[in-house]
Amino acid sequence: MEEIDQSILAEAANLREQLNRHNHLYYVLDAPSIPDAEYDRLLRLLQKLEADYPSLQTPDSPTQRVGGEPLKEFDSVVHEVPMLSLDNAFSDDELLEFHRKTTERLKLPGPFSYICEPKLDGVAVSLLYQNGILIRGATRGDGFTGEDITENVRTINSIPLKLQTDHPPELLEVRGEIYLPKAGFEKLNREAVAAEEKQFVNPRNAAAGSLRQLDSKITASRPLEMAAYSLGQIVGEDLSEKGQLVTHSGTLAMLKQWGFLINPHMEVATDIKGCLGYYQKMSVLRNQLPYEIDGIVYKVDDLSLQQRLGFVARAPRWAIARKFPAQEEMTRLVGVEFQVGRTGAVTPVARLQPVFVGGVTVSNATLHNQDEVKRLGVQVGDTVIVRRAGDVIPQVVKVVLEKRPENAQKIVFPDHCPVCHSPVEKVEGEAVSRCSGGLVCSAQRKQAIKHYASRKAMDIEGLGDKLVEQLVDQELIHSVEDLYQLEIEQLANLERMGKKSAENLLLALDKTKSTTLPRFLYALGIREVGEATARSLAKHFGELSALQVASQEELQEVPDVGPIVAHFVHEFFNQEDNLKVIEGLCHCGVHWPALEADNDNALPLSGQTWVLTGTMEVMGRSEAKEKLQLLGAKVSGSVSAKTDCVVAGPGAGSKLKKAQELQISILDESAFLDLLKDNNLF
Repeated sequence: MEEIDQSILAEAANLREQLNRHNHLYYVLDAPSIPDAEYDRLLRLLQKLEADYPSLQTPDSPTQRVGGEPLKEFDSVVHEVPMLSLDNAFSDDELLEFHRKTTERLKLPGPFSYICEPKLDGVAVSLLYQNGILIRGATRGDGFTGEDITENVRTINSIPLKLQTDHPPELLEVRGEIYLPKAGFEKLNREAVAAEEKQFVNPRNAAAGSLRQLDSKITASRPLEMAAYSLGQIVGEDLSEKGQLVTHSGTLAMLKQWGFLINPHMEVATDIKGCLGYYQKMSVLRNQLPYEIDGIVYKVDDLSLQQRLGFVARAPRWAIARKFPAQEEMTRLVGVEFQVGRTGAVTPVARLQPVFVGGVTVSNATLHNQDEVKRLGVQVGDTVIVRRAGDVIPQVVKVVLEKRPENAQKIVFPDHCPVCHSPVEKVEGEAVSRCSGGLVCSAQRKQAIKHYASRKAMDIEGLGDKLVEQLVDQELIHSVEDLYQLEIEQLANLERMGKKSAENLLLALDKTKSTTLPRFLYALGIREVGEATARSLAKHFGELSALQVASQEELQEVPDVGPIVAHFVHEFFNQEDNLKVIEGLCHCGVHWPALEADNDNALPLSGQTWVLTGTMEVMGRSEAKEKLQLLGAKVSGSVSAKTDCVVAGPGAGSKLKKAQELQISILDESAFLDLLKDNNLF
């Protein structure tokens, strides 16, 4: 390393400090104290010093906001603390119902406070800081796994590269929303028009597209901003004693002190009336704001109360999003087509005269089912009101009767499937009509196979939607068990396939023969059986044979399984065609390790809490977590005195250190794999 004079070191440090401070004043506080030309002069001085003395360059240097070399692809990031979604309320009554349930669960003697904040219409991200330095940025993804966009978030000036505190925590994860202000969006589109390029549809899409650029220089050219809205995790400092991690509002105040942009319109409401009033106020202000918002988020402010309320499925019980009224436009219904879904549901789809609504051009909208068509009284040729709320599928919400033409035609539902011509049935008490063709219906076959191959099901690498379409259309497969009987010559002759791709797919198929019971159950596509329910069913019954003969009453003994789910599961395993498919899959070699039923507490890790940290080299952390859950363990994102064991891979940091301090049992990946082998899980 070159020898650098102390005066040079001091000058570089001073320039970094000045530039970081002016960045914060300009982009976070909106209170610049120097002209842009002076800022540019300081930046050029630092750039020259770092060019002359490369070892001066630090990760938190303002010069590092400029994009580097383009990436080839984004790496995956597993969120140690899942980034959950929020339940929605679309009316005051629904918000009041949320408050009533929250109040009943807490059983407090008096009122409690909510923090109210605008729901920014952008992209949720996670920022990870180690000892005060930004080391990673990631998208929300599916809530459990996102994409590494570190180089791109570094270019956003409102994101601190270094925390503004002399005593940063060892590890800090901050969640926030990256968005494109209206002015920036309009500027981008003006530039696109001048360059004869495609314009962005809305600011949210522009922000999402900017963040997913493999060339961070492009991201750096977009005027993105980020507002922090929550704390994911913090390690290395007990701030609750200082009163900073007692309330959500206190946490945001702390993040603001550390250099983050916090939405200035956040307020604490002491009761539900204050929440209703805040919604009305922001409804008036909405169009005046320099950025898009699509609603209000309400969170119980007291963090200890949040912990008491906990979570349900993929959403917290202590927060809800109150959506603004959906954007609506009028257009004409020019026709109706009927689509057949994976479960055989025959859904009417309105074909519309194209109309721009909710930021996109809409030409199709759902009519849901026969009951909804009857309720609306809609006919072909009618002028209708179409609603699009956020990413929700557009829907027809009203008919403008005074505009009905004389030649309007009633919508007639088919009595035979439009795909396979099997009879369409409507079960009493259900709104949905269904094709009775089951596995003989190609529409259902395609969707069933796509679901079976999907990442959260059997995760068949290389078997994408287009390939499934080809395989079914060319009658190479008629059901999921046919996948395991494909031959290399059949695959190699398909469009965009070759011998190597065919070999890789066959290897991937062979790999999926060894699976787990929860994955297999989810892959079968039983109505209303998602990942969580599949896992509950597997843990309760232990083996497939016991589940297949379970009565509806026995099924309802499983946590989270009610009468409706029990009915669907029972019906599925009482249909001969489905049993033949399962038998065929097992005959092809699909298998899973036998487990004792969970309800007799016989799982080897039942009642234990485990933590995964560091890099798992043989299997991903999500797969490792799934294996631990199959053994009965609860997998936590943090180490505490209640932790029973920590699995530490290469690169393990603060969690490993804490486990050592607490004298908690620690396994490396090799020992962990031995444990799985002993239990027939590897």
